[in-house]
Amino acid sequence: MGATRLMNGPAGHSGRARRRTSVSSRARRSAGLLAVAGGGTLVLGILAAPAGGGPAATAALTVSGRTADTTADTTTGACALGASGSSVKHVIYIQFDNVHYIRDNPNVPSDLEQMPNLLNFITGNGTLISREHTPLIAHTADDIVTSETGLYGSGQGMPIANEYNYYTPSGSTDTAGSFAYWTDPIVDYNTATSAPVGDSDHTLITAQGKNTPAPWVPYTRAGCNFGSVAAADTELENTLPDIPLVYGANSAAAKEAENPKLANKAEADYMGLSVHCALGSVMCATTHGGVADLLPDEPGGYTGYNALFGNKVIQPVISPSGPVRDLNGNAIKDSSGDIGFPGYDGMIGPVGLAYTLYMQTHGVPVTYTYLSDLHDNWVTGAGMGSGTPTYESQLQRENAAFGTFFSDLAAAGITQANTLFVITADEGDHFVGSTPTPANCNGVTITCSYSKVGEVDGNLTGMLAAKGITTSFDVAADSAPIIYVHGQPAATTATVRSMERTAAGLTADDLSTGQTVKLTNYLADPAEMKILHMITGDPKRTATFALFANPDFWLSSGSAKCGSSCVSEPSGQDAWNHGDVAPEINTTWLGLVGPGVANAGVNASIWSDHTDIQPTMMALLGLRDDYTPDGVVIGDAISLQALPRAMLSNYPTFNKLSQVYTQLEAAVGEFGRDTLAASTRALASNSANDAFYTGIEKQLASLGSARDALAAQIQALLTGAEFGNTRINATAATKLMSQGNALLAQAGALANR
Repeated sequence: MGATRLMNGPAGHSGRARRRTSVSSRARRSAGLLAVAGGGTLVLGILAAPAGGGPAATAALTVSGRTADTTADTTTGACALGASGSSVKHVIYIQFDNVHYIRDNPNVPSDLEQMPNLLNFITGNGTLISREHTPLIAHTADDIVTSETGLYGSGQGMPIANEYNYYTPSGSTDTAGSFAYWTDPIVDYNTATSAPVGDSDHTLITAQGKNTPAPWVPYTRAGCNFGSVAAADTELENTLPDIPLVYGANSAAAKEAENPKLANKAEADYMGLSVHCALGSVMCATTHGGVADLLPDEPGGYTGYNALFGNKVIQPVISPSGPVRDLNGNAIKDSSGDIGFPGYDGMIGPVGLAYTLYMQTHGVPVTYTYLSDLHDNWVTGAGMGSGTPTYESQLQRENAAFGTFFSDLAAAGITQANTLFVITADEGDHFVGSTPTPANCNGVTITCSYSKVGEVDGNLTGMLAAKGITTSFDVAADSAPIIYVHGQPAATTATVRSMERTAAGLTADDLSTGQTVKLTNYLADPAEMKILHMITGDPKRTATFALFANPDFWLSSGSAKCGSSCVSEPSGQDAWNHGDVAPEINTTWLGLVGPGVANAGVNASIWSDHTDIQPTMMALLGLRDDYTPDGVVIGDAISLQALPRAMLSNYPTFNKLSQVYTQLEAAVGEFGRDTLAASTRALASNSANDAFYTGIEKQLASLGSARDALAAQIQALLTGAEFGNTRINATAATKLMSQGNALLAQAGALANR
């Protein structure tokens, strides 16, 4: 299931809206053969395509001239990266939408197995962590912003994605977009101007009500230009309100964005791409279209910096000779033929990696790139089962793109010797469809076919109404739907408790399997949502409860009367669900390559979290944020000589303490899973005077407070060793670990009470 990335404000809102517009034409290229193993065993016996990507790589270099200017550092000072001060010259961060390392079908090689140019680059030169984990809910916007900042949704404002609701003065709610430019106010898809109703908060907001610190700041302060290739919320995401806010209400850009006849052109011109420049960088001068890079809430201040937004102004500085071309030599266009950004669903490898390459070779040494998923048909948008012909051809083209990408980077002198590569995926997915045929299909030599492909759509309003629930409420639709009862009543209100009990007992016909199944797997009200980092600094976003459903289903609001059925399974729709609590969804992967990274191949022993990515990068780069991230530095992925000295001095103790901390803090860690199980039982209960619910809620609140206090103490010790050159005190660490393990045991006992 692709990202919910809406453009054009309300005009782009499509109700379900889990993807964006425009898919450009793409060329097909065959890949190498794969050695296929039976069962679920991952095998790396894959014959990689030539590193140079074959003739396409040569053509791309000839056509684009990407390597013509590899030294165009336009900053006034040196770009200083690396713990040693000079070992890292470039940073290339890439985050896929829903690309898997673990097999979805035991007979079909996984996505990464079928991209040997990428997989072998990571495992041959660095570390691939196969047990990387998501926050909750596990969705594109939340997961990417968490990875970019090292902050859970409670700290950056976006735990519910890819859309969320907020309470308006009427007591009902409006839908807002999770994809918004970093400093945007709430982007309300129900109003003509995208302006929020009765809420002036930022989309991205800290627990203290300030705009979340921006991820490019450590780099620009270090003298490095930072480029975004569709990386969530670091570039303009919606023509309205973004363009008028950035360029001015009376600017030519704003007039283009506000003209319905120029809607597609405005997207191609201004969406999806940005360069945030170092102080004094000529690249972002006003003569190049630079505008002030405003971050009024940034800790420590942020003045005098400029930025470029959109292909219209970025292309002249990264491709002066003409349009940016994809890795096959074609000018990048949207589906309407407009030169420029092709839309977020158009961020396939040949396109997204090309933009990255142009930036890296033309004065932008730090790039963050989003790549769209491989499970949906790049032309029709329909979900596909693993091993089907189109699925396979897309993997082949993506693999070829990475071959060209690494070859062209190397030709420009950008290699693992001087570049930190960080490559990951936002989340995993749950496939909804029939068993493939033939039974021995592997997708490579025998392609697969599916009689049914597609999630089961459910009308949650109708399901609850059929059980007697008439309370007015809104739903942020998802496989993990979020419920907002009108008036934002307290958790203990009788109508709320009745709705929660009813929701806990719902069943539905799973049309993908032909079975009647339990619909609700988990429930969380604000007490548990706080533990899971799902309560933000904006109280108007606090929902009544979250429902983590059977991942075969996508649940939304609808009519109170469903007619013949409250479920349907339309063909040609999404087939890969996430958001929920399920191992295949919450487990993803993280690849690290470059100076200071351990050359360990595949590491299945590290249990890491998306909040760990950002602090690990900061440690490897010798940088530090102006805030404290929620994650920890992944020491086991760093070579001993590159570890911060204070971490190394007592590393076994540091490592054990960080593991306890992660299991306490991670939303799908041990503490989060156990308290969620306890919450589910509490919300489903119907004891006399609601005593069981009340008792569990009190214990959850107590455990949550104890966890927060203890985690803050542990975090202080860890951060001191990671970034403050303060050695871990073994006695203090042992005491904190003992307290942490005791809390984990209490949560486990509560889950089984």
